[in-house]
Amino acid sequence: MAARAAVVKNVTADKIAHAAATTKRVSSTSRMPRAQRREQIVGAAATVFVGGGFASASMEDVARAAGVTRLIVYRIFESKEALYLAVLSSVIDDLAKVFDHDDSVGVASESSRPREPIAALLLGAARRQPDGFRLLWRHAQNEPEFRWLAAQFKAAATQYARTLLGTSISDPTMLKWAAESLVSHLYESICLWLDRGRVSRDTEFLTMLTEGVRAMVNEWARVSV
Repeated sequence: MAARAAVVKNVTADKIAHAAATTKRVSSTSRMPRAQRREQIVGAAATVFVGGGFASASMEDVARAAGVTRLIVYRIFESKEALYLAVLSSVIDDLAKVFDHDDSVGVASESSRPREPIAALLLGAARRQPDGFRLLWRHAQNEPEFRWLAAQFKAAATQYARTLLGTSISDPTMLKWAAESLVSHLYESICLWLDRGRVSRDTEFLTMLTEGVRAMVNEWARVSV
């Protein structure tokens, strides 16, 4: 366990150092508009919070990772709590825009109308904000200050899944279980791929995940008749 913790600590330190080096190069060559600077800080904060947790992370850590001064961070975010919420909200807003853009998204429909798989939409959001996605799904539920938001997000995702599965599964108890299982499977599978998978193999991963989900949902529908 100690060895594993040391490896995780080193990997996290390397990620933060890389983020700091990258953002410092950007900030030293140009003066960013406020919106762009905010996005930069949110991205750096996500990495810091995932690596050390809310209590252990400091605004100085975030500033260092973003390649800016702590004063700049405080000019945009009045507190560490506000910054953590901004990271979560950034991912939630991104997901909301993606799904609102095409409300015809399906899991296993045989409709002739082409639909982009849910897994592809989720992975797109995860690739845009990888540490933010991890923070929302894996970490926020363990932080007392933000557990409520993680619960609300999971409830909304589960309700969306229930809507999709409701035409195939009529039993309320089984429908609730299936929706919760589907959401957990999709989000954790994508987090695991972020941890281990290369961008160059995203298409292969999406094929495996989507086909697996389709087979699973179709089988649920078959035995629920």
